[in-house]
Amino acid sequence: MSDTRKQPRSQPIDPERHSTYVPKDKKSTKAFHPTPMLDQLESGPWPSFVTGLKRLAHENNMMVDLLGQLEHSYKTRLGYWKGGTVSVFGYGGGIIPRFSEVAGMFPESKEFHTLRVQPPAGNHYTTGLLRQLSGSWSKWGSGLIAFHGQTGNIMFIGSTSENTQHFFDEINEYGFDLGGAGPCVRTAMSCVGAARCEQSCTNEHRIHRTLVNNFIDDMHRPALPYKFKFKVSGCPNDCMNSIQRADFAVIGTWRDDMQVDQQGVKDYVGSHGRKYTIDNVIARCPTRALSLNDDDTLEVDNKSCVRCMHCINVMTKALKPGKDRGITLLIGGKRTLKIGDTMGTVIVPFMKMDSDEDYEKLRSLAATVIDFWAENGLEHERCGEMIERIGLANFLEGIGVEVDPNMITHPRTSSYVRLDDWDQEAQKWIDRKKQAAV
Repeated sequence: MSDTRKQPRSQPIDPERHSTYVPKDKKSTKAFHPTPMLDQLESGPWPSFVTGLKRLAHENNMMVDLLGQLEHSYKTRLGYWKGGTVSVFGYGGGIIPRFSEVAGMFPESKEFHTLRVQPPAGNHYTTGLLRQLSGSWSKWGSGLIAFHGQTGNIMFIGSTSENTQHFFDEINEYGFDLGGAGPCVRTAMSCVGAARCEQSCTNEHRIHRTLVNNFIDDMHRPALPYKFKFKVSGCPNDCMNSIQRADFAVIGTWRDDMQVDQQGVKDYVGSHGRKYTIDNVIARCPTRALSLNDDDTLEVDNKSCVRCMHCINVMTKALKPGKDRGITLLIGGKRTLKIGDTMGTVIVPFMKMDSDEDYEKLRSLAATVIDFWAENGLEHERCGEMIERIGLANFLEGIGVEVDPNMITHPRTSSYVRLDDWDQEAQKWIDRKKQAAV
């Protein structure tokens, strides 16, 4: 039997929108460079980025020379980009400068700077707005855009030093701003949230805007030890990977019992079977908090639930997050730098986000964390690495957060937690609770 996946359509349904489309008319005035090595990347069964670059090369000379330089890099196995300093008026970051070291061979791409532009919270766009952004970039840049980079920004790739200012001025007129680059607060990210997701436990987009608007000066004028990232996920699914990637992670959660629709459970068991339900839902609970009764109802040990979200994701009509919703704050997530990858550490197990005062409390805590890190962090040291160096107890004392046993629900299952003074610390927490209640 032949593999039909490797046989492309003779004619796409909508050719001009197809990934393999290259226009017949050439608007660029410069002749194409021979690119035999790049051409090989188009020979496979899947779409190639080379086709997209060639499509843009039909529109402007910058992309013609970019393809030539890329082919040259493939032949020599060397990169020919160097950094520098490029900015727009009043800003100290937001642009990644790239100057070519082979500008004599490829003069049209001698400057190929990238502008980082902040997306709307939750990455919500209208088609009209996307066309407007694309039009502005085709006017002032190469036409090459990435939605979105790992930073969360819209990446407008390929502009001259002069045109960076023109492009920024134009998009700023209709509401867009540069993101962060360098030792500063970076562009925040938030999930699509309650607008499209039924698992949302908080107002992700208001949290996103509250944090970004407050620290916008720290984003545009780098003055911190290194980068600092905010990421907001509306539920423990953590679609923004905030626990791994964010210095300040906000994750929506709940603290009461999970909502269970027993009729929905029975319908699920009836359509999938008891064996399937037990094997793929009950048995996969990491803390064995679920059990299926003989009458096909579900019993949940909510105290053992660790919010892994698997059962809720699988049985969406039967299970929902609880009604007492809020957020959990974690500090210190990052990728490898000085000490390797780190996951965020819980510093606030649960915080309600119902009032303006709650959002002000969140903003104030974020400011305290950044100020403490700015004063105590070493050069090129992320917040999590500083915590590793000075100790979590000293960090919590420095930001004014009391140690809370709820930061670790079951210490006996965490081999890296010292237990020799656990009882004393727990008693201090109980005493503080009693004092607060008086």
